[in-house]
Amino acid sequence: MDFSRDFIALACRKGVLRFGAFVTKAGRNSPYFFNAGLFDDGASFRELCGYYARAIQASGVACDMLFGPAYKGIPLVAGTAIRMAEEGVDLPFAFNRKEAKDHGEGGTLIGAPLRGRVLILDDVISAGTSVRESVEIIRAAGATPAGVVIALDRMERGKGELSAVQEVRENYGIPVIAVATLEDLIAYLADSPDLAANLDAVRAYRERYGIASR
Repeated sequence: MDFSRDFIALACRKGVLRFGAFVTKAGRNSPYFFNAGLFDDGASFRELCGYYARAIQASGVACDMLFGPAYKGIPLVAGTAIRMAEEGVDLPFAFNRKEAKDHGEGGTLIGAPLRGRVLILDDVISAGTSVRESVEIIRAAGATPAGVVIALDRMERGKGELSAVQEVRENYGIPVIAVATLEDLIAYLADSPDLAANLDAVRAYRERYGIASR
């Protein structure tokens, strides 16, 4: 999808996507590193949320509202709701706080009541903890998880043969929508003279740790 390529270009320009030698949480030596927290200004974050909105619309996944898990999901869900409203799709949204508030409105949820089919927005899926907690919150409210939207699917194995994204699909029976995948990144590198020197290392990493298919 064209927006996947445009998103990768933005991530490279902002330094969100970097190439070199990095150690992942799993202890793997990775030739690239993705840190969505570096979308740290209004222009780039607005563009990021626009890509989330386009990915949601392109997926065809039906939803009634959006949910952003604390903490990175909070600005994502608000920004994406705004971008979707600009395109004529006005969805309610909510997010949670880590600790319950015992005054004012109280509780751990802020925003619209969780109802109907709820789409979860986050930056990435690593251990799947955020997704599990979000699914539990949504189901406890009597609503239905409709899927998860993330920025980048690294498409690599977790502790077993499945990737974190595949584990979410299998465990909860919901789709995972990625703005871009590792395959998109490899295709981008192959067409980018300035970054092509990183292509072999990323391909080798994919060969060693990648999943057989999405």
